[in-house]
Amino acid sequence: MRKVKGSLRHLRRSTSPSFWPILRKEYVWTVKPNPGPHPLAKCIPLGIVIRDVLRYALTMREARRILNERKVMVDGRVVTDYKFPVGLMDVIHIIPTGEYFRVVPHPTKYLVLHPIDEEEAKFKPLRIKRKVTIKGGHIQLTFHDGRNHIIRVKDPFNPEEAAAFSTYDTVKMAIPKQEILDHIKLEVGVLALVIDGSNVGFLGRIVSIKQIFKRSRALVTLRSDSGAEVRTILDYVFAIGRDKPMISLPEEVLSYAG
Repeated sequence: MRKVKGSLRHLRRSTSPSFWPILRKEYVWTVKPNPGPHPLAKCIPLGIVIRDVLRYALTMREARRILNERKVMVDGRVVTDYKFPVGLMDVIHIIPTGEYFRVVPHPTKYLVLHPIDEEEAKFKPLRIKRKVTIKGGHIQLTFHDGRNHIIRVKDPFNPEEAAAFSTYDTVKMAIPKQEILDHIKLEVGVLALVIDGSNVGFLGRIVSIKQIFKRSRALVTLRSDSGAEVRTILDYVFAIGRDKPMISLPEEVLSYAG
């Protein structure tokens, strides 16, 4: 099979994720995200964020110049790669303007950049994707954005201490210090956000969790303040608070009824 020139470094616009705000028919190729913290189908390259979302540049060359001048930070650190994948809950800081944005789910646009203040930009909600026991009986957590964090367990033989953190729980992580500020267990009664599927962007309180086979496919029922209910799988649910969300959200999410 003949290899298409540019297919390894670029991505056809016609096959790029539908939520990318790019013109699809004027050109053939677009930026292909580098391997990183988020999968291709759930991220936006930083260059496209600068050029097409925030419109700080007219061309990708201008966007790359802005990044090379070290004017953009993601999760508290400077990023100069225009192919860097930006995804769910990432915090983007535009240094010259003092603006902060968080990437959050949206009912119609899938992922959007929501403006936040400097205080909220100091932390990031992270969902636990994997949990393993390492040498010494300590716990290593892997989060949805690929980062790892080791929990020092005082007593490895204490089952309650070892089980304090579970997959699909959410931690409130200080950035860039990497300190856990809070921990929310994914259970009945907590506030959660649907991050994928046909009900993406729905905010509600978990009413029930019914597991039949795999835990990731457990059926979760959420109910909003208006009384609307949706059902989705556990893999699409992100706990974000107990009494109220730990992050600010767009008005479209707060008023979305499913």
